[in-house]
Amino acid sequence: MRMTICGRAAIAGAALLTIGAGTMPAAAAADATEKPTGLGRFHDQDIDWHGCVLGPDDDTGKRLDDAGARCADLTVPLDYTDPGGRTITIAVSRLRATGTAHRARPLLLNNGGPGGPSLDMPLTVGAAMGEVAGKYDLIGVDPRFVGRSTPLDCGWDVGSTVVSAGESRASFKRSVALQRDLAERCRRTNGDVLPHISTRNTARDMDVVRAALGAERISYLGYSYGSYLGQVYTELFPGRTDRMVLDGVIDPARYNQTLLADAAGANERALRSWAAWTSARHDTYALGRTTEAVLSTVRRIQRAAAEKPLRVGEFRVDEHFAPLVYFSLLGSDGDGTRAELATATRVLLRAAAGGHPEPSAVLTEVLTTMTTGAGSHQGSVQAAILCGDVAEKRGVESYWRDIRAHRGKAPFAAPLAFNANACEFWDAPAERPTVVDNDVPALLVNTTGDPRTVYSGARQVRERWSRSRLVTVPGSAQHGVFGDYGNTCVDRQVNSYLADGRLPKRDVTCRN
Repeated sequence: MRMTICGRAAIAGAALLTIGAGTMPAAAAADATEKPTGLGRFHDQDIDWHGCVLGPDDDTGKRLDDAGARCADLTVPLDYTDPGGRTITIAVSRLRATGTAHRARPLLLNNGGPGGPSLDMPLTVGAAMGEVAGKYDLIGVDPRFVGRSTPLDCGWDVGSTVVSAGESRASFKRSVALQRDLAERCRRTNGDVLPHISTRNTARDMDVVRAALGAERISYLGYSYGSYLGQVYTELFPGRTDRMVLDGVIDPARYNQTLLADAAGANERALRSWAAWTSARHDTYALGRTTEAVLSTVRRIQRAAAEKPLRVGEFRVDEHFAPLVYFSLLGSDGDGTRAELATATRVLLRAAAGGHPEPSAVLTEVLTTMTTGAGSHQGSVQAAILCGDVAEKRGVESYWRDIRAHRGKAPFAAPLAFNANACEFWDAPAERPTVVDNDVPALLVNTTGDPRTVYSGARQVRERWSRSRLVTVPGSAQHGVFGDYGNTCVDRQVNSYLADGRLPKRDVTCRN
């Protein structure tokens, strides 16, 4: 989970990620591969393509329109076991192929999350694909209840169900109380739809999009959580995918409500790597001349936030949210993102010293999304998808035990990665987790130091999908590589595969 827990390297939406146990009943899995009775009207619906702009301030719609894309709303059932019942809409965009030599293939795109909007992805992915984009109809899809699709908002005062447990037992209890309240707000405001928000139903929506487009098969590019969505789709609808690229790969056997637990070590290493980068630029940022000195500065900020919320512009940043600033900006090891984190740290340090500094534009975006109701929609959807997939009652004390057990090796990441979230207080999912046990040819992409979707997950999927190939970027802590990172080797491998459908003969290493 652009983090959003698991989305591409994002700066403002911390995306999540990980339980596997349990299997979908065999009969249900078999039924999912066929066109269920009553779904014909959704599969055969006419698509009313129109302009994408919704109003004068709609920058996304304007950029789509300027590029020649068109948008539409598709109708899907809220509950796939009752296709004659209530319906919702799924927002899609299409940037049509320019090539005429062959019939264009639809390439569906997902930006991760869970809950990341993807409507504008034909623009970003199309730019990364270059001439290859002309072979495809690029299809952006806002998953159910995300973005321009039928919305969900639980009315939260914060925008993330991922928060740090803080320094003490008392702060852990406060974070648990927050999660209990978030879950109750969703139950009270949207309890009728929560049972139908899941990756499985998003995959079923994808198949409605495929059918409505008149395609026998789809190609697919998914980042981060989108890799899990793609894997679930192949399990529910075998034989309906053509070319698949999964960038930032989740091992579905490790997909659970504490999705970031496996990434605690990677986040700790990413923080240290950033501290080393920052210490080499002490004359610019004045945060410490050594790695340890910079890390000491970060700890000083955290201790101050635990004593009293830091005043940063209009925001109040306490010990539960100060670490999220780092988590949000550690998804990329590019110089630009590292500089933004160093700048944010300077602001937080002034606040920790008793000042009242104004945040940078990037820090404002992070804090607005994380600590105010402006992030409620995305946070609500992210929690609803993850908890609708795998919510499990573990008992509150189990989280505290895990935090204590891992805090020594991961003092920054353990209180985030192992903390309780709203899923502990969620109603049981409507379906058991999907077990992905097929073998699909796909191109997998991952960096070895990815702090969201850890490299071991990509290796596990590579072993399970024996016909796939893995492109590895060693020594990098980037999350989301294709089109984001400037690694020409990765971009070339992905575009070559999308151009001719031929996977490399063997796994590939792409060095920076």
